Parts: sequence; C-alpha cells; structure tokens
Amino acid sequence: MCRVFIGADPQLWESQTRSIRMDGMVTSVRLENMFWMVLEEIAAREDLNVPQLLHQLYNESIDEGHDLGNFTSFLRVCCLRFIDLQLKGLMLPAGAQNALTAAEILQLEQRSHLERRKIPAVISKQH
Repeated sequence: MCRVFIGADPQLWESQTRSIRMDGMVTSVRLENMFWMVLEEIAAREDLNVPQLLHQLYNESIDEGHDLGNFTSFLRVCCLRFIDLQLKGLMLPAGAQNALTAAEILQLEQRSHLERRKIPAVISKQH
C-alpha cells in the first residue's frame, strides 16, 4: 500500500505559495500542489477562481464565528472534506439532477456521526 504513495509524482507534495487579496490586504497561502489542484476543482464547480473561493471561504467562516488562526490548515481540511464527500457519494458534480444542498449534506453527516456513536454503546451492553 505504501508504494502507491511513495511512487506518486513528487510534484504533488511540493509546496507553492500564492498571494491573494482579501478585504484589501494581500496575504500568502502556502499549500502542496495537490491541495491547490483540489481547490481549483472546488472553485471551478462554484464558477469561481481560486482567489475568489478562498475569499468566500474566509469571509463565510468569519461570519459563522470560526477562529481561522491557521487558514492553511482550514483549507487542507476543506480539500479533504470535499474528497471524502465525493467518495461517500454526497458531493455530486455541479448541476447534477440529484445533487444535495449543503444543508442536506450536513444533516446526513450529522446522522451518520450519531449512528457511529451509538454502535459502541450497543456492543458494550452485549458483553
């Protein structure tokens, strides 16, 4: 299994710094190329470019009251969540007929987390 990761193109984990302007301030974001590729996919899905996506993610997170002290880590998690949602079949291609809304996806995830929490309690009662 490790060979799949070790044998990958080394450019995937090389870092790249991009400067973006958010609220009149220029900031730099340093991420591995693979994360930039995922962000480009997310942005394209939303008909945005990457700087627009990052600006929107930042502003909406602040509006929700999140502390984005480490914006780069937040972006990595966003990328992993996007891929995870795709693998679970919850994130369909943009414009797909049966695509779920953000609220529906979050509700399904919440139900899934609750179900996973119940399983250990049931198992421990049986033993």
